[in-house]
Amino acid sequence: MRLLSALLALTTFTLLSLATIGLPGTAHACGIETDCQIGERTYRIAMPPDGTAKGALIFAHGYRGTSKGTMRNQGLRRVAHEAGLAFVAADAGDDADWRIPNVPRNKNNDGSREFAYFAALIDDLVARHGLDRDMMIMSGFSAGGMVTWELACNRAPLFRAFVPIAGTFWAPVPRTCPTTPTDVVHIHGTADKIVPLKGRPIADTHQGDVFKALDLMHRQGGFGIHREFSAGELGCMRQTNDKGGLLVFCTHPGGHSIKSVWLKAALQIILAE
Repeated sequence: MRLLSALLALTTFTLLSLATIGLPGTAHACGIETDCQIGERTYRIAMPPDGTAKGALIFAHGYRGTSKGTMRNQGLRRVAHEAGLAFVAADAGDDADWRIPNVPRNKNNDGSREFAYFAALIDDLVARHGLDRDMMIMSGFSAGGMVTWELACNRAPLFRAFVPIAGTFWAPVPRTCPTTPTDVVHIHGTADKIVPLKGRPIADTHQGDVFKALDLMHRQGGFGIHREFSAGELGCMRQTNDKGGLLVFCTHPGGHSIKSVWLKAALQIILAE
């Protein structure tokens, strides 16, 4: 009898296990260790410890990075969670480089591939994870900062705010943008030699000038006189406009790097508004 009962229990467990395959939240679940699939592209997500979030901090990796690598940065995840946001690691795909205008060796990109990807990513965050569409904050480091600037210029309504770090447009910097973001907080090292503030030539193109990008936003958004302030080791200049928008430029004395405390400072500036 004991053997029969054991066999019946094992059979029941096996049938229940098979029955769950393919159900939402089981085999197709995604998160920190597993890709979320959207078409041919993917992303990863880390929800706050309590499982709830009012929105998301979407982060774009640097050149040759991956969403898997981004997710290993527990500091960035913690900063997002402390702000009540899910941390979302975007992924450039197989070539590990964002296809944006004037990128080296592929200058004919118009950015449409990435614009479609981030629009689909946000749709999926809303549909799959129940996040607030109006609380999506875009950030990225190096090449990820470059795609962040492109989104700020071309798809601003998708996001609540933008935090590009150590990255800007590839030259030439656009003269105008089809859309204008609400808030931009740009962070850069004054000793950065990989993406210098004035840019540098690479392959068949040239990095853009950060000051020209900021001037573009200044003109585009009608931002007023700046006010200087400090945020830890960051020295910042803040500008506002009559629509409640915010343009902030923060520098640190270091090189091509990122610290979670800088991103935390940027989120505090944005969410205090």
